[in-house]
This record gives sequence, C-alpha cells and structure tokens, in this order.
Amino acid sequence: MRYGMVIDLKRCIGCYGCQIFCKSENATPPGILWSRVLFYESGSYPDVKKIHIPLLCMHCKEPECVRKCPTGATTKRPDGIVTVDQTKCMGCKSCVIACPYRARSFHDKESEYFPGQGLTPYERVGYRKHPTGLVEKCDFCSSRLQEGLEPACVAGCMAKARYFGDLDDPDSKVSKLIRDYCGFQLYPELGTYPSVYYLV
Repeated sequence: MRYGMVIDLKRCIGCYGCQIFCKSENATPPGILWSRVLFYESGSYPDVKKIHIPLLCMHCKEPECVRKCPTGATTKRPDGIVTVDQTKCMGCKSCVIACPYRARSFHDKESEYFPGQGLTPYERVGYRKHPTGLVEKCDFCSSRLQEGLEPACVAGCMAKARYFGDLDDPDSKVSKLIRDYCGFQLYPELGTYPSVYYLV
C-alpha cells in the first residue's frame, strides 16, 4: 500500500478551503501552513488565465528530505507517508532546504492569532502538538486515517477536487484517475516520485 492524492485542477476554484481545513484540523500556529494554494497567471491581456495550484507535502517515493535528515527524524512509513519524529528533530532545517516543494515549516517561536489577547482555548490545546524549534509538515492527517477517515483537506474540499487512496491498487479511484486522465507529478525530472498527482 502507498497512500497518494489526486488534485483535479479543473475542479479547484482556489477557495482556500483545503488550507483552512488543514489549519483547523491540525491547529497549526500563525505562519505554519501544511497546505497552501498558490496562484499563477499566464497569457497576456485580454487572454489571461489564472491557475490555482494547491500544494502540500508530496510524500515522495524517493524523498530527498529523508536522505538529508542527519538525525533520522524524517522517515518514510511502509504506507508511503513521510513523517517527522519530533523527539529526534533538532531543528537544523536540512530537510526544509532539501524539499523541492517547500512543503516544510520551521516553528521558531510561539505566536498568537490575536496578539496581546493571550492564547485562545483552541490554541492552548492545539499548540501542545507544535513545540518550537522543530520542523513540521503534512502527514496526510494520519490520526484521521487511523479512524478510517479521509484527510481533512479531502473531506472538506467544497469543489470535490481532491481524491485520496492507495496508489499501489490499480483499481483504486486515485489510480484510475491518474491512468484515465493522464495525472502528472510536479518536477518529475527530480526523481523524487511524488505521491500527489494533478489533473488538468
């Protein structure tokens, strides 16, 4: 089994829902984004197109971050999910530099969403999962997967642009979408073999 995701760029409307659901599910602090939506414009007036590119950890089959981590904090699980062990991470940021997708965040200091007001009850509970001085990233909502649920960004996508499943199963929804609609990976020339595919 190798977990993967397919994002249909034709359906994505750039609403930032995936980004918000991710922050809500994981209680990430200000400035820490495990899921992002970037916008690109192409063409010239009056024929201009705006493209939404949702980004997250690609959970690569050959992750460069794992090779560059000096402490063994970053590892790839048997199911393909790349994780960070906070007890081993020393905050050197080698993995942040190594990741070609800029999918990692370094939590340098604790900050509030409402400066001067103190932490909200939600922040007080959520920030226990985010010690400072360490690197963190998307883990495909591993805690939700253990409960048989989809990642929060998939479950919350209002445009139904995200699909999640087993890339090793040729009959899975994600495998069929990749095969039938020519799913592509970002930067395939790097040889990292991302587990996140896009459809156009």
